[in-house]
Amino acid sequence: MSDFFAVWMKRAIPEFDNYRVKDANSPLTPKFAELTATTAASEDSPAKDKVFFEEGMASAFGEGRRILSDDGIGCVVFAHKTTEGWESLLGGILAAKWVIYASWPINTEQGHRLNARENASLGTSVHLVCRPRPENAEIGDWTQVSRELPRKVGDWMQRLQSEGVRGADLVFACIGPALEIYSRYAKVVDAQDREIPLGGDPTASEPYQRGYLAYVWEVVGRLALEQVLGSAEAQARNGNAGALEEDSRLTALFLWTMQSANNGNGNGKAAKTGKQEADEPEDEEEEGAPRKAKAGHKLIYDVVRRFAQPLGIHLEQWEGRIIDTEKGIVRLMPVAERARQLFGEEGAQVVAYQIERDPSRPVQMSLFPELESAPRLKAPRKSKTLKVSETFRVSHREPTTLDRLHAAMLLQKGGQTNALRMMLKSEVERSPDFLRLANALSALYPRESEEKRLLDAMLQAIPR
Repeated sequence: MSDFFAVWMKRAIPEFDNYRVKDANSPLTPKFAELTATTAASEDSPAKDKVFFEEGMASAFGEGRRILSDDGIGCVVFAHKTTEGWESLLGGILAAKWVIYASWPINTEQGHRLNARENASLGTSVHLVCRPRPENAEIGDWTQVSRELPRKVGDWMQRLQSEGVRGADLVFACIGPALEIYSRYAKVVDAQDREIPLGGDPTASEPYQRGYLAYVWEVVGRLALEQVLGSAEAQARNGNAGALEEDSRLTALFLWTMQSANNGNGNGKAAKTGKQEADEPEDEEEEGAPRKAKAGHKLIYDVVRRFAQPLGIHLEQWEGRIIDTEKGIVRLMPVAERARQLFGEEGAQVVAYQIERDPSRPVQMSLFPELESAPRLKAPRKSKTLKVSETFRVSHREPTTLDRLHAAMLLQKGGQTNALRMMLKSEVERSPDFLRLANALSALYPRESEEKRLLDAMLQAIPR
């Protein structure tokens, strides 16, 4: 796009020499010094890594810091839906001795733009409000900073939610208050005077391995889980007693991140989880034949990983069961896609018959009938075989609360009314977790989704 406008600007302002390339005869904009992170090299520009980008941003922000008065304000407008993109930008800002005081999300993006379709695209651009850090800034104490972080982020999340900001927009809008605690110091150190970095160092120990931003993402994730599921889930690690299982926490956190200001999927509309419309873009088969895009909600893997790992959620154990990862995108599988996993080859009708015939039999005995014998679960027709990890086979033979909830939704979908009532009666008597999860997911699913319709209809059938 810059090349298009550069052609006309050179004609409109002939004396403006900045667009001319010094070491090449290209009539377009110079690419050699352009601040990007890309592995693609061209005639005018070499491949550029993350270090090149961060050093260049630090240099640019450093110049802004140099010419600004001590009581001046700098505003940086940025929109990126990966945590890595944010870490690179923030690293440059802090290296240039700025203090980030606030981050305001402002609606700037069109919902019908091409890259917003069927994705968790941001609906806002975040405006970072910065001030120059004083030359005599103090050294911060890590214990005090880590203690202040949850309160600061929690207050900001509450304010943004009251103003209609949701999901990924809210996540990145929390960066300002979180970074204010960290960036106002010349550096933050622990009791042994070791500096806590902004980004992580994989070769170091905690908290140096993850870095400060990893703690920010973790705090946001825990606060989100506390809001939608409860404090037990927010504090849970490795299946703590009293908390819903990992798959329930992963699903709730995934749907919460998908939310936008109007409870859609970041593009002003509810994400489709059923049949795709005819005019939507198609994926390509390996042989080159076009096929419809897979249904389901989608998030970038980087975002899902940053939230899941600190909360004790092992993504690899749920691959092929509730999520599907391909080309750096994590897809939350629609409930209809799990029918064969839950009920086996015979389907929901056979399970419904078994429930009606023997109401005293636990429902979980009818779920995952092929798990013991089959080396892998078969996917629906015209789809690739679903891979289920060996870790899952060993540690998750017992159906989870989410499995039983999905089974009930599929009985509702199939019109198995009697079996559904018996199953709901059994689940309500078993534990309040089933109803608690159902209500939470009903509030998180987009209004027009098939899952919300099934959940709401199922909740109406619960015995009072």
